[in-house]
Amino acid sequence: MLRNRRLGIVLLTALAPAIWGSTYLVTTELLPPGRPLLAGVIRALPAGLLLIALTRRLPKGSWWWRSLVLGALNIGAFFALLFIAAYRLPGGVAATVGAVQPLIAAGLSAGLLGDRLSLRTLLSGIAGIAGVSLLVLRAGAQLDALGVVAALGGAVVMATGVVLSKRWTSPAPLLATTGWQLTAGGLLLLPVALVVEGAPPSHLTGDNLLGYGYLGLIGAALSYALWLRGIRALPATSVTFLGLLSPVVATALGWLVLGQNLTPVQGLGAVIVLGSLVAAQTQRPRTAAAPADPTDPADPTGPEPARDGERPANHSAAVRA
Repeated sequence: MLRNRRLGIVLLTALAPAIWGSTYLVTTELLPPGRPLLAGVIRALPAGLLLIALTRRLPKGSWWWRSLVLGALNIGAFFALLFIAAYRLPGGVAATVGAVQPLIAAGLSAGLLGDRLSLRTLLSGIAGIAGVSLLVLRAGAQLDALGVVAALGGAVVMATGVVLSKRWTSPAPLLATTGWQLTAGGLLLLPVALVVEGAPPSHLTGDNLLGYGYLGLIGAALSYALWLRGIRALPATSVTFLGLLSPVVATALGWLVLGQNLTPVQGLGAVIVLGSLVAAQTQRPRTAAAPADPTDPADPTGPEPARDGERPANHSAAVRA
């Protein structure tokens, strides 16, 4: 029963990066050209305000600044860095650099959450990078130092946002928390979009409105709610591995909808990526228990003393695969 429930959560969470994988198709086919930051703002801000209006919940106490931080990491800063990388790097290079995100999240989870960094996680992360490179990297791709730094920075901020979302568990309903982050990220991205891209277009076509509507309702409100729900229920590292589905879905849609060629090497890359995802999701999560804080109101009794012949719960343990 527990295994089936976890599988259901994994599959629902995987829908989020699968939806994000459709962003390229929607952007190229439905949106005005050369306005990616505007697309990021319209994708995040209206969806966030809609969720806040529906839930009628505003942050309280520390969640005002926490929502701002998480919105910046998961949305505002991430979209901005993604924009820089997209303009200065070929798409395959940007995606390959971004594929280091699960390894970054694994390291942050070990330091901030006490998760044990396993050999399987390391090998799965390396396989994921190799698979994405085979899937999207092209021979002769040119490297740009600023673009590489931006792509790496995007992976770092997104991984940090996932880990902090796991560390900071919101007391509010899921949709309210999602709305806070989308609104914060959209507000932070708005001035950047106005400075870099200027005012929005004066005329939008029906296709433009359809594309923006899809990105806002499906690509933001629904997908981020599923993503944050997965972060609450699953280990942070497992969630970030699911993000590797985005380039797989983007490549598949390019082949199915746009008629782009799909080579055997790309097929092999997709198989490797999917294999790394399965390997990351099927290992049992192991968390190093931290000593309880006797002053923590959530645990007023303090740590339970060890029984005779037993080790304390926080004894050190080796890294396990």
